[in-house]
Amino acid sequence: MNIFLRELKANFRSLLIWAGIVALFTISGFAKFTGYYDNPDLIEVLNSFPPAFLAAFNMNAFNLTTVPGFFGVMFTFYSLLLSIAAVMWGSDIISKEERDKTVEFSLTLPIRRSRIITAKVLAALINCIALLLFTWGISLLNVAKYSPDGDFYTFLSLGMLSLFFMQVIFLAIGVFLGCAMKRYKQANSIAVSILLGTYFLSILSGLQEDLEFLKYATPFKYFDPALLLRESSLDWSFVALSLGIIAVFIAGSYITYTRRDLYI
Repeated sequence: MNIFLRELKANFRSLLIWAGIVALFTISGFAKFTGYYDNPDLIEVLNSFPPAFLAAFNMNAFNLTTVPGFFGVMFTFYSLLLSIAAVMWGSDIISKEERDKTVEFSLTLPIRRSRIITAKVLAALINCIALLLFTWGISLLNVAKYSPDGDFYTFLSLGMLSLFFMQVIFLAIGVFLGCAMKRYKQANSIAVSILLGTYFLSILSGLQEDLEFLKYATPFKYFDPALLLRESSLDWSFVALSLGIIAVFIAGSYITYTRRDLYI
């Protein structure tokens, strides 16, 4: 429990920074939406953009002049921001012990390495949940003045649930890299590189039908906001795939960290 509380305290500043980034992005985004709202001229402007650009940010799937459409585009950016935060927390929360030369102290504690991992992962998960709830709250505050209908709030709730799954997937990947990599200094950069690589795969899978199979390799395609808005439900096959990925990487974290030599 002491390790859990210590990690929460140590990462509180990071949580505040990410919350500030999300707040600035949300406020600036909805400030722009004031000019988009019920503005049909915007559609003509967007039609002049290259299809690849529109696909990269899901702009071809939504009507930006409506609240649900604009949030659908915002969802893409939220998924990037929250997933980057999660993967960085995951990789750093383990590898920082070796980086900061505190791993020797941790090893002298009368507890198993597995308990150390559990406490650290739970602390990182609490950070992810806190950031998600903040994102949810500030989104609600910014859309309230447009008086959206009940369908939008269903879409928003499903979007936040989808973001949570994505956060935990990348958290698990980050934790695994922090536990498994002997070159602990590279864990963070490789974790972010993997995340960005999967994001670009999601763009490629949407550009051509013959590349659609790539969607199984990128969590950014597991929860398509366009489908969430249209069907008002999650694709449970991708939920199952997400849970499987999380289980594999978390199990791999315990196995590798308890067996490998740590840099003291």
